[in-house]
Amino acid sequence: MDSQKEALQRIISTLANKNDEIQNFIDTLNQTLHGVQENSANILSELDEEFDSLYSVLDEVKEGMINSIKQEQSRKSHELQNQLGQCSNALENSEELLEFATRSLGIKEPEEFSKAARQIKDRVTMASAFRLCLKPKVSDNMSHLMVDFSQERQMLQALKFLPVPKAPEIEPTECLVADNAVTVVWKMPEEDNKIDHYTLEHRKTNFDGLPRVKDERCWEQIDNIKGTEYTLAGLKFDSKYMNFRVRACNKAVAGEYSDPVTLETKALNFVLDNSSSHLNLRVEDSCVEWDPTGGKGQENKVKGKENRGSGTPSPKRTSIGSRPPAVRGSRDRFTGESYTVLGDTAIESGQHYWEVKAQKDCKSYSVGVAYKTLGKFDQLGKTNTSWCIHVNNWLQNTFAAKHNNKVKALDVTVPERIGVFCDFDGGQLSFYDANSKQLLYSFKTKFTQPVLPGFMVWCGGLSLSTGMQVPSAVRTLQKTENGMTGSTGSLTNVTQ
Repeated sequence: MDSQKEALQRIISTLANKNDEIQNFIDTLNQTLHGVQENSANILSELDEEFDSLYSVLDEVKEGMINSIKQEQSRKSHELQNQLGQCSNALENSEELLEFATRSLGIKEPEEFSKAARQIKDRVTMASAFRLCLKPKVSDNMSHLMVDFSQERQMLQALKFLPVPKAPEIEPTECLVADNAVTVVWKMPEEDNKIDHYTLEHRKTNFDGLPRVKDERCWEQIDNIKGTEYTLAGLKFDSKYMNFRVRACNKAVAGEYSDPVTLETKALNFVLDNSSSHLNLRVEDSCVEWDPTGGKGQENKVKGKENRGSGTPSPKRTSIGSRPPAVRGSRDRFTGESYTVLGDTAIESGQHYWEVKAQKDCKSYSVGVAYKTLGKFDQLGKTNTSWCIHVNNWLQNTFAAKHNNKVKALDVTVPERIGVFCDFDGGQLSFYDANSKQLLYSFKTKFTQPVLPGFMVWCGGLSLSTGMQVPSAVRTLQKTENGMTGSTGSLTNVTQ
């Protein structure tokens, strides 16, 4: 019976997965169909625009040529009209002179004839008819009519669509996920010298395998990439995976997207647990700030005898009373002088990293990890269930590592940001200058229970950065520094 139920359950699971796969494919087909209709309409519109633009260019060329022909016609007509006028005047004068000469032949008186002959000779000598160029100054051939459009006609008849680029191929083995950055590398299936640029799209997801059409996040686009690789830096890895796809674009059209690739972007994400934090702490997801008014208005006072000899400076006591506690698991809210808040996500295995930045005027704070069993009056580093580094800027400046009520003074400058590296399986908790990656201190231990990120703050505030991978520099330092740093055994007793 049980085996049949298990077999039926496997069948149901297989059918459900297949149905989900088919539905995802149907969504893809519908989206593709809509894209075909929309893109074809866009292409037709763009084609009309291109030919309208071409017609406009041809009209401009035609208008320019017409103007040139008209200008040439006007110039030649003007030249010929002038020449025609000159010839008409010369012919008129010549005919008049010819008539005068003919009449002079009938003069009988020698003296008058001689006089007429001299006049005719003088007029012939000055006659314009003998100075005319009897050749047209311009021809009737129109030079601007000598236009050969055969080459242009062949070019227009040879017009073709610019080929759509093929889909690139992302090379997963060449892609790199490190230091909260992703480098995506791709190639073209064949050489294409008409490609102008690439467009890369990415989105975060919690699903392995091929991207889903109806995913919880939209694609984000990076356009105008000139090379065949791109690095997205400064990411917060708040999802398990990221999908990537890329397409090639030429001057006219974009090609199909590549087959999508899913890359793992695993990192520790947590927020501060407001439900169990001290009442004097104002807590948001990634920020905690000291609030001296947070515990006022309570009826009872907590004497905090459990905290005598505490290394944490105590401000003027605030009345903290019988406000109904917010329970996290089986542990009550922190109280007394344990101005503590823990993260909401337990670390049970693996290597993890996060960073902490304190306000400039923060008087006292601690950063570390603790077991879930940390008592509500306990302070970080004062018990054998917590490890931390502590910064004190009140009365005197101290910087120390703490565990099990022992302290190790650190002879280094307090960094602006502190990086926390927790190797649960390797039993190592290390603190770094987040900017320079200089090692500040390392605890070597054996974690017997899941640990929670822990924070103490008094008169100031802290802000967290999570969703971070273990930096490459930290991994390298862990290999070289392992076994050479401080350990819990080297801590001395805390002075009372």
